[in-house]
Amino acid sequence: MKLNKEQWSWVFYDWANSGYGIIVTTAVLPIYFKTVAEGSGVTAANATAYWGYANSLGTLLVAILAPFLGALADYQGFKKRLLTGFATVGMVMTLGLALVPAAQWQWLLVIYILSVLGYSGGNLFYDSFLTDVSDDQQMDRISSTGYGFGYLGGVIAFLLFMVLQFTHGFGRLSSLAVARWGFALAAIWWIIFFIPILRNVHQRHSLSVTRAPLRQSWQRVWATVRHLRQHQQLAWFLVAYFCYIDGVDTIFTMATSIGLDIGIDSTTLILVLLVVQLVAFPFSIFYGWLANKTSTRTGILIAIIVYLLICADALFLRSTTDFWVLAVLVGTSQGGIQALSRSYFGRLVPKERSSEFFGFYNILGKFSAVLGPVLVGIVTQMTGQSRIGAASLSILFVIGLVIFWLIPKMTADHAE
Repeated sequence: MKLNKEQWSWVFYDWANSGYGIIVTTAVLPIYFKTVAEGSGVTAANATAYWGYANSLGTLLVAILAPFLGALADYQGFKKRLLTGFATVGMVMTLGLALVPAAQWQWLLVIYILSVLGYSGGNLFYDSFLTDVSDDQQMDRISSTGYGFGYLGGVIAFLLFMVLQFTHGFGRLSSLAVARWGFALAAIWWIIFFIPILRNVHQRHSLSVTRAPLRQSWQRVWATVRHLRQHQQLAWFLVAYFCYIDGVDTIFTMATSIGLDIGIDSTTLILVLLVVQLVAFPFSIFYGWLANKTSTRTGILIAIIVYLLICADALFLRSTTDFWVLAVLVGTSQGGIQALSRSYFGRLVPKERSSEFFGFYNILGKFSAVLGPVLVGIVTQMTGQSRIGAASLSILFVIGLVIFWLIPKMTADHAE
């Protein structure tokens, strides 16, 4: 299947903000913030705590607002405006990170929280545009291509950042100058590749605009919550999705700590992160092909089973080689399970209300990796082995697998 201009423009928004995801959120800003905060007299423990609070607050704000913002975006002409507005906030605030004086670590956190709002809010509307740029038959391939190119774009942006670092002799990753270059690069990358979706992607499914769209949006959200039993298949899928995506996100977020526990240095961990992203690029697209040859449901089931194998393999995690094997396995299915979950959900929702329903999807995505880290922490403390803690995530994948497997039996009709 060949993608048209509008579909490629949609795909490249994932490419556009991928620089933010890997440079700002994952690799650079956490180190930069601890450097400037501790340089201003903040203890290491407090710096870590403040960073955690900032991430939690940004996530919480987006999660609370997601259904309402989604419902508002369903009105004709609102989705593009809201995407543009939130993306602009994200891009401007990301650039702003490079301009904050080193001593003003409090402002750095404030600007970062605003950038999270822009990034996460923009992704809500980006996801819901999937129903506008594709029909049900195309959805798997387009969603998978989006995730695949998002991973590839993140790797290229990060490698470009590393080239700038070494060719200009800025020194170590913790250097303030290097970090500011990274923030500027992530913002510029986002701005450039945002242009295609701004120009070429259009809202095709919508509700007629009312005289009071804000009030009507709130009323629609509460009505959906009260009548959720009318969407049984969708509701059960969200329950299954919450369980297995919690496991997926926990493996990603806890990987660094587990790697450090078995003696892997930080440079190797960054290299592992890049390799996972590179592996995820072709395998995300492969899952789209697989779903087209079999079914979306089959693709998701296979991906969950792969993650169960990852949890089992974690029991034997003792060396750097073992960690590399585990990382490659994660890369084979991380993008695929996310992409097919998005397209599966996209086929279930009423197209003219896709943004509202993707708001609920967004909530579960934001609150994922809540149960997982707690489970890993408890089991690790009880056993003294982080690899056993990681293996305990199999509980979440089993629950998600069983619920997802039973959805056709629990509902009258189902999507394949």
